[in-house]
Amino acid sequence: MGEKKKKAGAGDGLIAENRRAKYDYEVGDTLECGIVLVGAEVKSLRNKAVAFADAYADIQNGELWLYNVKIDRYAQSNIDVVEPSRKRRLLANKAEIEKLRKMVAERGYTVIPLKLYFKGPYAKCLIGLARGKNKEDKRDTIRKREADRDMARALRRG
Repeated sequence: MGEKKKKAGAGDGLIAENRRAKYDYEVGDTLECGIVLVGAEVKSLRNKAVAFADAYADIQNGELWLYNVKIDRYAQSNIDVVEPSRKRRLLANKAEIEKLRKMVAERGYTVIPLKLYFKGPYAKCLIGLARGKNKEDKRDTIRKREADRDMARALRRG
């Protein structure tokens, strides 16, 4: 009775997912951050014109920055033309940023973006603390995925 139905808007939901991250890294803790966008970047995100090639996040002067996420230029825009792969500021609490900084400095983690999505009218970025995998770990991941697929096929067949 007290349920609130969510209005499904045209731009709500997942924009892009960094699927390569789960293959190349062991992802630990995650954190949802806001992302500072300028000009027509929001419209480009709604068109899902984004690429994660070699993207990472870094902490500089107590602020969290996102690097190498390419948001293509919005075709209909002619003002506020910005560099597609410029660094973008991520919005997080000081305590969360400090926790990330300690993990990166002391334990050798890397901060990588996992997803870009809209939450209501706001663009959000899910970042994760990750540690790189070696070749053997990657092979184990592939082996486990194939075993899961084989099991699912066997269950479907009966």
